[in-house]
Order: sequence, then C-alpha cells, then structure tokens
Amino acid sequence: MATPRPLPPRDDQRMLGIRLRIASISCFATMSALAKLANGGGASTLEILFFRNGLALPVIIGVLLAGPGLRSVATKRPGAHLGRSVIGLGSMLLTFQGLSMLPLADATSIGFSAPLFATILSAVLLAEPIHRHRWTAIAIGMIGVLIIMRPGGGHASLAGMAIAVGGAFTSAIATVTIRSLGTTEPATTTVFWFTLGGTIATSLVLPFVAQAHDPLTWCALVGTGLAGGCAQVLMTTSLRHAPVSVVAPFDYLSLPWSILYGFLLFSAAPSATTLAGAALIVASGLYTIHRERRLRRDAIAAASTPVEA
Repeated sequence: MATPRPLPPRDDQRMLGIRLRIASISCFATMSALAKLANGGGASTLEILFFRNGLALPVIIGVLLAGPGLRSVATKRPGAHLGRSVIGLGSMLLTFQGLSMLPLADATSIGFSAPLFATILSAVLLAEPIHRHRWTAIAIGMIGVLIIMRPGGGHASLAGMAIAVGGAFTSAIATVTIRSLGTTEPATTTVFWFTLGGTIATSLVLPFVAQAHDPLTWCALVGTGLAGGCAQVLMTTSLRHAPVSVVAPFDYLSLPWSILYGFLLFSAAPSATTLAGAALIVASGLYTIHRERRLRRDAIAAASTPVEA
C-alpha cells in the first residue's frame, strides 16, 4: 500500500487552521446550548454573561502565560478597546437573551446574518467597495432571515427573533471595530481586554441578579464560561495558521451542532421554514466568501503581472 505524500508546509498549516476553527465552532455551539440550559434552570441572562466572561478570562490568561506573556496585551488604544467591549457586551447580551427565547436552530441561523450586516457596515463606515454580486448575496441572505422570522405568521417568539437580529447587528458592529483595532492590535490583545471588561461590568450587577441554583444549572453556567473561553482561544489561534477566507466557511457547522443539541437537550427539531431560511443565509455567506477569494486572487495576479514599458 502506497504511503500518502505529506502535505506541503503551507497546506499543512491551513489544515491545522481548519481543524482549530472546527474545534472552536464546536465549543461555541456547546456554549450556546449550555447557556440555554442554564437559562431554563432559572439563571438570568446577566448571570450567564458573568460566567461566560469570568470563567473564560482564566483560560485566556493561561494561554497568554504559556505563549507571548501578559506584556503582549499592553495597548496604547484603551479607548478603542473600551468601545469594542461595550459593543461586544451588548451584542452578547442580546444574543444570549435571544437564545433564551428561541429554539437553538432558529437563534443560530439568525446569527449567521452578522457577516451580512458587517459587509453593509464596512461599505458605509469604512468605505469598502461592494460590487453587485455581493449586494445580491446580501439580499438573498436577508430574505432568508425574513423567512425564519415569518413576519405576520403569528410566531409566538417574534420578540425573540427581533432580539436575535439585534444581536447579529451589534455583532457586526463589533466585527467592524475589531477590523479597525486589528490594524495596530494583535487579536489576543483585543480578546483579553474584551473579556476583562465584560467580567468587570457583569460583576457589578451580579449581586443584584445572582440566585441559588440546582447542581445541573451550576454545571451549565460553569460549562458556558469554559466552553466560551476555549472557543475564543481556538478561533484566534486558527487565524494564525490560515486566512479568514479559508476557515470562515466552517463556521456554518454550528447549524448542525445546534440542531443536534436542540434535539438531545430540548427535544426540539427545526421547522421547514427555519431550514429553508438558514439555507439561503448560508448560501449567501458562502458565495460572499467565494467572491472574496476570487477578488483576492485577481488582485494578486494583477500585482504580479509585469508592466511593459
């Protein structure tokens, strides 16, 4: 039997980045399921937020100590990090609140619209050019969101849908601010200050919302924080080994995870309209990623073409 030829170093690094991204998405899906389980056990959204940030912080600090060290998080842009933390915490608050009101598959599918909002905001705030192909993809994705929301269909959780869309939109704003911070700040620095800021902010309100829970709910709260911290570290690390355009398509694996967790933990199966809307959102996202790759290849080819005198 022939021995398979080893991958070239560049492809090997990309495969590692893909594996790390898949692991991070699995952790994020687990975090969402545990947060919903904790909410069902009586934990408030603010309480869940505290555990999400407070228990993720030691994980992130441990990774920093094992790698670049705490000195690497020094920053000259504290104001920018503060703004990002406020926006990110608001997005997380809306996302977890939406999770508490919706089936996992619905909330996850609506969350996929965040990159679509980010593309629009990048055009408006950062003056990034968007061609007609991407506008078409955005429109298709938004139609998918409307199909999931079923406006006028008498859905009992329309308020939850609106909150989930608000979470996706504020997540897109956070993405744009992270893109701006990324010009001067390493990803680990941004993650550290955001998690620290979220821990401090939620600890201030914890005395007013904390309450006693049963052992299962406590385990779900602890698991939410640990899974969230691991997911954040794995996602950040994946980008050291592969570009966003390579690993981003694997983010959509969170949908089958949410369907599985929804069935196992909450005996909930996604409706046909949820699956149809999710399919449109995923298709629009994948097409946008494909266009990004193609435009980048064309730009590289144009830059490498010699100019005749």
